[in-house]
Amino acid sequence: MKKMLVLLCIATVVAIGGLAFRAQFSAQDATRSIAAGAAATQTRHMTIWRDPGCGCCDAYAEYLEANGFLVTRVDDPDFDKRSVAAGVPERGVGCHLGKIDGYYVSGLVPVEIITRLLAERPRITGITLPGMPANAPGMAASKTGTLKTFAFGEGGVTVYSNE
Repeated sequence: MKKMLVLLCIATVVAIGGLAFRAQFSAQDATRSIAAGAAATQTRHMTIWRDPGCGCCDAYAEYLEANGFLVTRVDDPDFDKRSVAAGVPERGVGCHLGKIDGYYVSGLVPVEIITRLLAERPRITGITLPGMPANAPGMAASKTGTLKTFAFGEGGVTVYSNE
C-alpha cells in the first residue's frame, strides 16, 4: 500500500509539473501574439495630407480604417507641392499624400498594395496611383478592374503593381 501511495504522489507531481510547463509556454505564446499584434498596429498608422474640400480623401480614409489602419487626416491645400517635395513625380501625383512606416503613398492605393509594400519593404521612397481613377477605393464602393500603381525613388519610376 505504501508503494502505491508513493507512486501516486510521484505521478501527481509529474502531472502538475507537466501542466505548469505547458502553461508557461502557453503564456509565452500569448505574450508573443500580443507583441506581434502591437507591432502590426504600429506599422499601420498612416498620416494623410489632403485638400480640405476633397470628399474622396475622407472616403479613402474611412476605407483604410475599415481595413485596420489608424488614419490621421491633415488638411493641406498644398498637398500637391508636398507630394512633389517628397519625391512623387509631378505627373504621378494622386489626390492626397500619405505616409506610413517610412514610405509615401500618393493617391487612392488599395489596401492590399500598401500591405504588400510594408511586407516587402523595397528600397523605394513610395508608391503612387496617379489621379483619381473612378474604380479606385474612395471613388468607388469597391475596387473594380485594374489599377496601375507606380514605385518611385532614387532608381526612378517603375510599375509596382498592375492589378
